[in-house]
Amino acid sequence: MTTKTTPTVRFLTPADEDQWRILFRAYREFYKLEASEEVVSRAWGWFTDPTHECKALVAEVDGEILGFAHHRRFSSPYTATSHIFLDDLFTVPAARGRGVGRALIGCLTDMATAEGRAGVQWMTAEDNHQAQALYNTLATRTTWVTYEADPTSN
Repeated sequence: MTTKTTPTVRFLTPADEDQWRILFRAYREFYKLEASEEVVSRAWGWFTDPTHECKALVAEVDGEILGFAHHRRFSSPYTATSHIFLDDLFTVPAARGRGVGRALIGCLTDMATAEGRAGVQWMTAEDNHQAQALYNTLATRTTWVTYEADPTSN
Protein backbone atom coordinates (compact mmCIF):
# COMPACT_ATOMS: atom_id res chain seq x y z
CA MET A 1 0.00 0.00 0.00
CA THR A 2 1.41 3.39 -0.97
CA THR A 3 0.90 6.52 1.06
CA LYS A 4 -0.55 9.48 -0.77
CA THR A 5 1.89 12.37 -0.75
CA THR A 6 0.04 15.01 -2.78
CA PRO A 7 -2.05 17.09 -0.41
CA THR A 8 -5.77 17.43 -0.96
CA VAL A 9 -6.99 20.99 -0.34
CA ARG A 10 -10.54 21.54 0.82
CA PHE A 11 -12.61 23.83 3.00
CA LEU A 12 -12.47 23.36 6.76
CA THR A 13 -15.35 21.32 8.22
CA PRO A 14 -16.63 20.90 11.80
CA ALA A 15 -15.02 17.43 11.88
CA ASP A 16 -11.59 19.12 11.57
CA GLU A 17 -11.85 20.96 14.87
CA ASP A 18 -9.40 18.90 16.97
CA GLN A 19 -6.68 18.80 14.29
CA TRP A 20 -7.18 22.46 13.36
CA ARG A 21 -6.92 23.59 17.00
CA ILE A 22 -3.58 21.79 17.37
CA LEU A 23 -2.24 23.42 14.20
CA PHE A 24 -3.57 26.88 15.07
CA ARG A 25 -1.96 26.73 18.52
CA ALA A 26 1.34 25.75 16.85
CA TYR A 27 0.95 28.64 14.38
CA ARG A 28 0.42 31.11 17.22
CA GLU A 29 3.41 29.64 19.09
CA PHE A 30 5.57 29.98 15.95
CA TYR A 31 4.80 33.72 15.93
CA LYS A 32 5.41 33.92 19.68
CA LEU A 33 1.84 34.94 20.47
CA GLU A 34 0.53 34.45 23.99
CA ALA A 35 -1.37 31.19 24.42
CA SER A 36 -5.09 31.92 24.45
CA GLU A 37 -7.88 29.41 24.14
CA GLU A 38 -10.25 32.37 23.87
CA VAL A 39 -8.53 33.45 20.64
CA VAL A 40 -8.45 29.88 19.32
CA SER A 41 -12.15 29.39 20.05
CA ARG A 42 -13.14 32.77 18.61
CA ALA A 43 -11.25 32.05 15.36
CA TRP A 44 -12.82 28.58 15.17
CA GLY A 45 -16.23 30.21 15.57
CA TRP A 46 -15.49 32.56 12.69
CA PHE A 47 -14.47 29.73 10.38
CA THR A 48 -17.56 27.68 11.18
CA ASP A 49 -19.96 30.63 10.80
CA PRO A 50 -21.04 30.70 7.14
CA THR A 51 -21.84 34.42 7.41
CA HIS A 52 -18.40 35.46 8.69
CA GLU A 53 -15.91 36.99 6.25
CA CYS A 54 -13.05 34.72 7.36
CA LYS A 55 -12.80 31.33 5.67
CA ALA A 56 -10.35 28.46 6.01
CA LEU A 57 -8.85 25.87 3.71
CA VAL A 58 -6.98 22.82 4.96
CA ALA A 59 -4.49 20.56 3.21
CA GLU A 60 -4.57 16.92 4.17
CA VAL A 61 -2.79 13.71 3.29
CA ASP A 62 -4.27 10.37 4.30
CA GLY A 63 -6.78 12.07 6.61
CA GLU A 64 -4.16 14.10 8.48
CA ILE A 65 -4.39 17.88 8.24
CA LEU A 66 -0.90 19.18 7.46
CA GLY A 67 -1.66 22.85 6.94
CA PHE A 68 -4.23 25.60 6.68
CA ALA A 69 -4.87 28.85 4.84
CA HIS A 70 -7.13 31.39 6.52
CA HIS A 71 -8.41 33.94 4.03
CA ARG A 72 -11.05 36.55 3.21
CA ARG A 73 -12.15 38.63 0.26
CA PHE A 74 -11.48 42.37 0.07
CA SER A 75 -11.90 45.22 -2.36
CA SER A 76 -9.23 47.80 -3.13
CA PRO A 77 -10.68 51.20 -4.03
CA TYR A 78 -7.41 52.65 -5.34
CA THR A 79 -7.23 49.98 -8.05
CA ALA A 80 -10.99 49.27 -8.23
CA THR A 81 -10.24 45.55 -7.96
CA SER A 82 -11.09 42.79 -5.51
CA HIS A 83 -8.73 40.19 -4.13
CA ILE A 84 -8.39 37.32 -1.71
CA PHE A 85 -6.27 38.14 1.32
CA LEU A 86 -4.33 35.26 2.86
CA ASP A 87 -4.30 36.02 6.58
CA ASP A 88 -2.56 32.93 7.93
CA LEU A 89 -0.70 30.09 6.25
CA PHE A 90 0.73 27.28 8.31
CA THR A 91 2.24 23.89 7.55
CA VAL A 92 3.28 21.41 10.21
CA PRO A 93 7.08 21.43 10.42
CA ALA A 94 7.42 17.77 9.40
CA ALA A 95 5.53 18.48 6.16
CA ARG A 96 7.42 21.59 5.08
CA GLY A 97 8.93 21.28 1.64
CA ARG A 98 6.33 18.67 0.62
CA GLY A 99 4.07 21.00 -1.37
CA VAL A 100 1.49 21.77 1.31
CA GLY A 101 1.91 25.56 1.29
CA ARG A 102 2.19 25.58 -2.49
CA ALA A 103 -1.07 23.58 -2.78
CA LEU A 104 -2.91 25.91 -0.40
CA ILE A 105 -1.77 29.06 -2.22
CA GLY A 106 -2.51 27.39 -5.55
CA CYS A 107 -6.06 26.72 -4.43
CA LEU A 108 -6.45 30.38 -3.43
CA THR A 109 -5.15 31.61 -6.79
CA ASP A 110 -7.51 29.19 -8.54
CA MET A 111 -10.37 30.59 -6.45
CA ALA A 112 -9.35 34.15 -7.34
CA THR A 113 -9.38 33.24 -11.04
CA ALA A 114 -12.76 31.50 -10.81
CA GLU A 115 -14.26 34.48 -8.97
CA GLY A 116 -12.79 37.07 -11.36
CA ARG A 117 -10.60 38.63 -8.68
CA ALA A 118 -7.35 40.47 -9.36
CA GLY A 119 -5.27 38.08 -7.27
CA VAL A 120 -4.19 36.91 -3.83
CA GLN A 121 -2.22 39.07 -1.41
CA TRP A 122 -0.50 38.29 1.88
CA MET A 123 2.20 39.41 4.30
CA THR A 124 4.79 37.48 6.22
CA ALA A 125 7.27 38.23 8.95
CA GLU A 126 10.48 39.82 7.68
CA ASP A 127 12.54 37.04 9.27
CA ASN A 128 10.43 34.14 7.97
CA HIS A 129 12.97 33.23 5.30
CA GLN A 130 11.76 29.65 4.82
CA ALA A 131 8.27 30.87 3.89
CA GLN A 132 9.71 33.62 1.70
CA ALA A 133 11.70 31.04 -0.27
CA LEU A 134 8.38 29.47 -1.28
CA TYR A 135 6.57 32.78 -1.77
CA ASN A 136 9.28 34.06 -4.08
CA THR A 137 8.47 31.19 -6.46
CA LEU A 138 4.72 31.91 -6.41
CA ALA A 139 4.28 35.67 -6.28
CA THR A 140 5.90 39.06 -6.67
CA ARG A 141 7.24 40.68 -3.54
CA THR A 142 5.90 44.20 -3.18
CA THR A 143 7.54 47.33 -1.79
CA TRP A 144 4.66 48.20 0.54
CA VAL A 145 5.42 48.74 4.22
CA THR A 146 2.81 47.65 6.77
CA TYR A 147 1.72 49.74 9.76
CA GLU A 148 -0.55 48.94 12.69
CA ALA A 149 -2.29 51.53 14.85
CA ASP A 150 -3.95 50.81 18.16
CA PRO A 151 -7.56 51.93 18.51
CA THR A 152 -8.05 55.23 20.24
CA SER A 153 -9.31 55.18 23.81
CA ASN A 154 -12.19 57.34 24.93
